[in-house]
Amino acid sequence: MTDYVLSDATRAKFKKISTASIATALFKRGLRNQFIQGVVPVSPKTEVMVGQAFTLRYIPAREDRNPITVFRNADHPQRVAIETCPPGQVLVMDARKDARAATAGSILITRLALRGAAGVVSDGGFRDAAGIGALDMPAYHARPSAPTNLTLHEALDINVPIACGDVAVFPGDVLVGDRDGVMVIPAHLAEELADECTAMESYEDFVLEQVKAGDAIIGLYPGTKDEYQQKYEAWRKNNGR
Repeated sequence: MTDYVLSDATRAKFKKISTASIATALFKRGLRNQFIQGVVPVSPKTEVMVGQAFTLRYIPAREDRNPITVFRNADHPQRVAIETCPPGQVLVMDARKDARAATAGSILITRLALRGAAGVVSDGGFRDAAGIGALDMPAYHARPSAPTNLTLHEALDINVPIACGDVAVFPGDVLVGDRDGVMVIPAHLAEELADECTAMESYEDFVLEQVKAGDAIIGLYPGTKDEYQQKYEAWRKNNGR
């Protein structure tokens, strides 16, 4: 879908950027629907999730196609996705926002983590959620769900455009996840957003210091008064920002 490759330098920038800043930067470009709706961290992590999207699409299960024996097939798409998601990328699952059955469990997600994935996102559920939450790798889902995916979902397509939580996700898009949730960044905007949001984070750190010191918001946030621009430039120099 894209030739873009997320560099280590840009990944490191996004590690220090909040989903809130990314949402604002995307809104300035007319993109209003890039926050994956209805997903939360299985267990909050201190490190921000950053990686390009590798996708798996589920369709509604039909009983004659999804007996338990399908897991014996070496080419079952769910298993293949776990074994082929490249290190450093995020496995994103389209479950049609249906969490009545799981999209994966702790064994598969542990394998994904050990293979070096940057994270996993599903707009459905995960089973054995406590085990997934104990992993160092970030994971996002709608809620815990014990039933096997076969009861409601059929894994069908790997690395195709999907919907996840009402957001269009294309293979290679950049996902950033923190405790608020997950933003989807079109690949062609990743570099400029990394730079713009780094500057935004710097200014907002300055603003927060001023607010805690008792300053009013008007003229400070957004910075429309020259006096605050001058104070910010001095703050940047003093703080190496």
